[in-house]
Amino acid sequence: MGTDKTVAVFGAYGHTGRFVVAELAARGFVPLLVGRDAGKLQELAASHPGLAHRVASVDDPASLDRALRGAAAVVNAAGPFASTAGPVIEAALRSGIPYVDVAAEIEANLDTFTHFAGRAKAAGVAVVPAMAFFGGLGDLLVTTAMGDWTAADEAHVAYGLSSWHPTAGTVVSGTVSRDRRDGRRVRYTGGRIEYYAAERDLPTLDWDFPAPLGTRPVLGEFTMADVVTVPSHLDIPEVRTYMTAAAARDLASPDSPAPAAVDGSGRSAQTFVVDVVVRSGDTRRRVVATGRDIYAISAPLAVEAVRRILAGQVRTTGVASAGEIFDVSDFLRALSAHLSVEAHRESRVPQLA
Repeated sequence: MGTDKTVAVFGAYGHTGRFVVAELAARGFVPLLVGRDAGKLQELAASHPGLAHRVASVDDPASLDRALRGAAAVVNAAGPFASTAGPVIEAALRSGIPYVDVAAEIEANLDTFTHFAGRAKAAGVAVVPAMAFFGGLGDLLVTTAMGDWTAADEAHVAYGLSSWHPTAGTVVSGTVSRDRRDGRRVRYTGGRIEYYAAERDLPTLDWDFPAPLGTRPVLGEFTMADVVTVPSHLDIPEVRTYMTAAAARDLASPDSPAPAAVDGSGRSAQTFVVDVVVRSGDTRRRVVATGRDIYAISAPLAVEAVRRILAGQVRTTGVASAGEIFDVSDFLRALSAHLSVEAHRESRVPQLA
């Protein structure tokens, strides 16, 4: 085990990885820069004098073991996670240190729960996948909305993005996921993940987001990692996610630019609203989060997770989603500088067109 302050970041020079490095440093941790490209690591290290950097590859377990030596935890920010999550989790288990990633890939997150739950639990090591905007934040919000409920009939997570200019990593990860699905779509219904043939365009509806966003067209069955994280610990047989149609068009366009920084922190001008509704019988509960830059917000989410794990502020060990392992209300309060969260009067859940 390393010092409590040294946290390895695999994929440190990537778009989200840079945010994670900066957030760790701002919170008093010592980032250990890890990645596959020596040149990019050296360039990043030059902009952070005093930080160590180590080259490691998921194809070389010994290099990962060397890279994690002396670290108290590891954050994996390198996609596609279908390729990186398994090897880095294996290295974390060999080192006996907690693992956190920012994976949005549904299949990669399923793999983590499927293949590592028993081993991580037996080792007493926390493994928290999808500790990011997609998967982690939605799970925190759904768990918050559930409150004292032990079960619900449905959970709806609507993403109101002002735009979505994807990183190169997002594009590659999306391609990997589509290939793994063999062109099929995915949803969570009847208490299980279901793959189905795409016989038509995604259904559309108008979603009534809180002001100032207001009513916007969204795509239904635009399935994100919440369908893995939420059902991993909550008794909800129907989990549905939605995306604003304009943001979905941005993501699908081959001409969409990469995110452009508009301030010194590197954040883009993109804003988001995450609108969560859970229903049990005739009763609905609603929680809404607003903030800026879906990639940048993943850094405080991941770093707060690491801080709490190292401080022993967890409810379980092994593989666990954010909503299961952390006190969700306290966790979200800790992110108040980055995220606004409010409970709203509930309106109806729109029906698919």
